[in-house]
Amino acid sequence: MYRVLSVPLNHPPFPYEISAVAALSEKVDVSDFYFEIEDETLLCYLNRFDPVFHQTIIDEYAKTHLDEYYPSPSKNPFRRLLAEILAIGSYGISSGKRIYVDYNSERKVVDRKAKQKKRKEYFYAEGHDFSSTRNELEEKFVNQIICGDSLEVLRRLPDNCIDIIITSPPYNFGLAYDADTGDDAKYWEQYLSDLFAIFDECVRVLVWGGRFIVNIQPLFSEYIPIHHIISNHLMNRHLIWKGEILWEKNNYNCKYTAWGSWKSPASPYLKYTWEFLEIFCKGEIKKTGKRDMIDITDEEFKSWVVARWSIAPERNMKAYGHPAVFPEELVMRCLKLFSYQGDIVLDPFNGAGTTTYVADRLNRRYIGIDISEDYCKRARMRLSESQNGQSRLVT
Repeated sequence: MYRVLSVPLNHPPFPYEISAVAALSEKVDVSDFYFEIEDETLLCYLNRFDPVFHQTIIDEYAKTHLDEYYPSPSKNPFRRLLAEILAIGSYGISSGKRIYVDYNSERKVVDRKAKQKKRKEYFYAEGHDFSSTRNELEEKFVNQIICGDSLEVLRRLPDNCIDIIITSPPYNFGLAYDADTGDDAKYWEQYLSDLFAIFDECVRVLVWGGRFIVNIQPLFSEYIPIHHIISNHLMNRHLIWKGEILWEKNNYNCKYTAWGSWKSPASPYLKYTWEFLEIFCKGEIKKTGKRDMIDITDEEFKSWVVARWSIAPERNMKAYGHPAVFPEELVMRCLKLFSYQGDIVLDPFNGAGTTTYVADRLNRRYIGIDISEDYCKRARMRLSESQNGQSRLVT
């Protein structure tokens, strides 16, 4: 089978064009591609094409035998067909050749389902005791900002009652950012132990098919890949890793090297302009919901499933009295892409309340938990202003 490309000659074929068809057919394997002339049209029957080897053959022959007959090389019909071949953006690759016919079928795995079963898809998620039965959340918790220790508050919630969790854990939670007085040397073992106790409760309260989205920036300067550590823990708790989104912040303000190693392999820094969103599911990948409760548009869906989101960081930190506020756009995309209207959204480290604010604007129910009374007041104030029409709409 071949894909057929054509270029009109607009004249009966000249002898040098007929000769070119014959000569080029001798230089390549016709099972890859070949040229023909029908009436006043030059045709290329295309199956496979080596963008280096085959292009060189056509270029050299055109330069030696054809270009002189045309007003410019770009008018050469063989070069025009070559340009069309190289412009094709969808193809498979095999042995260095681009495959233009049935390349999708070549990627299909024979007996895929049987092989998936044999190798145990989501093997790390086996052995869980999750229930698919949903439990209703008491009304006293719904649409509330709760000031308190997240671990204690979460223990008051029933199993399987939260649809989606969106959070970004602080690096020393339990200590207000603006009140830290040198206790930042909290041992990582203790930090992770405390964090994972809360995350384990989050896993418990998440419904079957629910999503757990963690925004995290690895501590590059301390060489602690915390996004991997957190992901590994959640996989050990039998959640399914759905994917990873790069939040491109376009922030290039970081140093290049350790002292004394400029332009040296000694210790160059890798510059990261993004953070990560690690996305997990409980029980299964698919989350069911009512179709009329979907609020994402066609264009939003097509754009956002490309897992690199260019979103500027929040610039108005002072207004919220918090040094690490989510941009509203980030939360909005997560909620529209991974939840339905009416779903219950949880942020166990709610801070100044961006998650709960956006959830409210998008017709989701919410629970925001934070240990800082000041942050909880700010979160409630944002909700109040929003509901009174004083805050800008999320679009």
